[in-house]
Amino acid sequence: MTYINNFDDVGPGDAAMAGGKGVGLGGLVQAGLPVPPGFVLNTAAYADFVDGNHLQAGINELAALPPQAAPRDYEDASRRIRALFTAGTMPGGIRAELGAAYGLLGTGDTAVAVRSSATAEDLPSASFAGQQETYLNVVGVEALGGAVRDCWASLWTARAMAYRAREGIGPDTVRLAVVVQRMIEAESAGVMFTANPANGRRDQLVISAAWGLGESVVSGTVTTDDVVVEAGTGRVLSRRTADKDIMTVYADHGTREQPVPKDRRRQPVLDDQAVARLARYGTRIAAHFGVPQDIEWARAGGEFFILQSRPVTALPAPAADTPDTWPVPYPKGLYFRASIVEQMPDPLSPLFADLIDGSVSRSLRALLSEAVGKNVIHEDDVGLPTINGYAYYYYRNAAMWRVMGKSLAAVRALVRGQAHMGVGGWREFSHPRYEKVIKEWSAKPIGELSGAELLEGVQALLDAGTVYYTAVQSVIPIAATSEISFRTYYEKFVRRDGDPPAQTFLLGYDSEPIRAEKSLYDLALWARGVPGLAAAILKDPTAVLVQSQRTGLAAAGMDPAPWKEWHPRFQDHLNRFGHAVYNLDFASPVPADDPSQLLETVKFYLRGQGNDPHERQRLSAARREDQTSQIIARLGPRRRAAFLRLLRWAQHAAPIREDALADVGLAWPMLRRMLLELGQRLVDSAVISGPADVFWLRHLELRSAVEFGLAGPGAPAAVAITGADRPVRADAVEKRRMLWRGQAKAATPQLLPESRWMERAFGSMMPGRPQDQTGDVIKGAGASSGQVSAPARVLRGPEDFARMVPGDVLVARITTPAWTSLFAMASAVVTDVGGPLSHSSIVAREYGIPAVLGTGVATQRIASGQQIRVDGDAGTVTIGHPAATQGQ
Repeated sequence: MTYINNFDDVGPGDAAMAGGKGVGLGGLVQAGLPVPPGFVLNTAAYADFVDGNHLQAGINELAALPPQAAPRDYEDASRRIRALFTAGTMPGGIRAELGAAYGLLGTGDTAVAVRSSATAEDLPSASFAGQQETYLNVVGVEALGGAVRDCWASLWTARAMAYRAREGIGPDTVRLAVVVQRMIEAESAGVMFTANPANGRRDQLVISAAWGLGESVVSGTVTTDDVVVEAGTGRVLSRRTADKDIMTVYADHGTREQPVPKDRRRQPVLDDQAVARLARYGTRIAAHFGVPQDIEWARAGGEFFILQSRPVTALPAPAADTPDTWPVPYPKGLYFRASIVEQMPDPLSPLFADLIDGSVSRSLRALLSEAVGKNVIHEDDVGLPTINGYAYYYYRNAAMWRVMGKSLAAVRALVRGQAHMGVGGWREFSHPRYEKVIKEWSAKPIGELSGAELLEGVQALLDAGTVYYTAVQSVIPIAATSEISFRTYYEKFVRRDGDPPAQTFLLGYDSEPIRAEKSLYDLALWARGVPGLAAAILKDPTAVLVQSQRTGLAAAGMDPAPWKEWHPRFQDHLNRFGHAVYNLDFASPVPADDPSQLLETVKFYLRGQGNDPHERQRLSAARREDQTSQIIARLGPRRRAAFLRLLRWAQHAAPIREDALADVGLAWPMLRRMLLELGQRLVDSAVISGPADVFWLRHLELRSAVEFGLAGPGAPAAVAITGADRPVRADAVEKRRMLWRGQAKAATPQLLPESRWMERAFGSMMPGRPQDQTGDVIKGAGASSGQVSAPARVLRGPEDFARMVPGDVLVARITTPAWTSLFAMASAVVTDVGGPLSHSSIVAREYGIPAVLGTGVATQRIASGQQIRVDGDAGTVTIGHPAATQGQ
């Protein structure tokens, strides 16, 4: 009997014998690609092991459980079946062939990786099927035999048996192959997409690379260099070299992280020549399989090795004649990234994408129906679909014409506060209703709620949040109109040479982001007066302080007495302001979950850096009032009346806009706690690896898990996880995270479909410029005056906030109220999205720092550490400006 198949003997039709992974590796070898040497222990070995140890009857008896059996019954059956495999003896024929094949890989102590390879009959075709066990650093024949037995036994986890029982798959029909490969001690590794996941172009490859092993690149725990390559020529089209502070290396058992040597942190992992070589491999692999591929690679001794290749999922499909086009899901409509979408600068997590579309559609239809009539907006007229992972507002063309025909009625409703619209509707109805829903669900004990109740709460809180934001959208145009009206009148009829800009008259007022900043400053000021507290906060790492805040216990070595005074005060701040969202996607933590940046800001103030926000506000208010007095003293009665009327309107509306936006995430701390509770239950049921992986499930998967009884309160775990027993959705989560990281590199069109007439008709309404800017000067909207030359700091979200250095230019896709604490450290602000009336503009003006917004490409074109010049008057950002100066 032949139990061993070399990779070059495995063809596309051999999945039943070699499993999916074995077939994939066979294809790579047959295509002449450099694959680490190895072999497949085929399914016949599994069958003969079971027959030789007379296990099938016992397996059939133990696995004969009905689909509705309790999780503990499946767990008990799994434990007993696994014991059968552990006690079994490897038949001589299998042992001999396995040992001989292992010997061909090197000496008797060659380290190998041992992986299960599922067969076609048992591939994961539903939400909770399949698994992928991997054993690394397996050395010696005896250890190899044990790892093979463990792979076979993993076919009988509780979750796998429960799935097969539900699908009607008999226990006597399943088999498993095992892949054994020599391990590569990689100097560098990464992933390669043979089509650009950011724009769908098949003529571009994207390579991500890091020092050390590729395991952490796949999981996203290390920062990578990213290179876009032209497929036909291997020419590098763009390159972003990261500051790589951590690398993953082999340990005696498994892997460990260690710092990257200082001289290699900012050194490119791959030069242009190496990139071209790797890209050629990618092109060959894609051509061999006939579809775009997601490839894992490693490099050792200057040579590349291909570890795995699989089809790219959810890749945009550009039109054949316009390869840059992002295909829209519904024709005859307008798609744009504005309004609520500005609060979602990144690709959406799968669960949020599934839930937010319907939620926003329902709330928007309801508001528009109240404003313009019930028969004007139809079921499919509006939506929030995702394109290449990004959210877009969608309006059907016919619906837009119908709404425009009713625009006068909508304006009347807006002005009068009807239909819960405008400032009055927000203050008297929308905000109190939002608070009421949150209060109702906050009163429920999360740990005692069923999985179905938790899902109901998540949907209720999300719906309440989207209804609230929809109402806030009726406040924003009032604030914008008031400021535009005042600016226009002031510039045309009032301003003379030497008069201050219009923004001077709108500064010095309180808003929720400014109140949050003053609260942090006051905390730092108070901490200085408590003996030993300021020194302790500055001494301990921020991560330690975050953990102490969660537990309420002082860190090791810290005097508990001052900490007991600090803890409730800082918690009060989090309770009041900790709901501000960095990103509306609930996968992104809010400050209440992770107050790291707030603590960094406290440290910033404790070190004596930054300005007193109270004094800054007092000076702005004094200048505002002084200039107002001078202006009205010289105006005649009519102009004075018009000037004051428009000024008071703008001064009243602008802070309300910021207050309304700041509370969009009021439900998010409770909503995230509910989802993370579901996530923890699914970890206990071996569905996902960590609680936060719940955000990377599809809604249908999560609902199926709840309905299958895997997310009940206090229920026993569906399976006990061993070191190599991989949760059933771990691979799916991993692939989705990888796809997200590819999509996050995209320069997103602000308007779809992309066409010249659409740009001419609607481009002026969009908050970002086209993405085709070239050269060293990037143009945007000058939103806060002044000029600064300083190093750039490109931040994608709260996970990057610790990289902010005082004096840097903050460069981001967009900022929300939760980013306000960073403005105290920044010398200027540059964004991809936004305009003169956006949050970034308003806060930058309050801080007195230059801002250039709506560039469309800043985060794509600028790298952290680059010297740039920001000119808030001209609306330009110059890359590579040598000086480090500031002027107002």
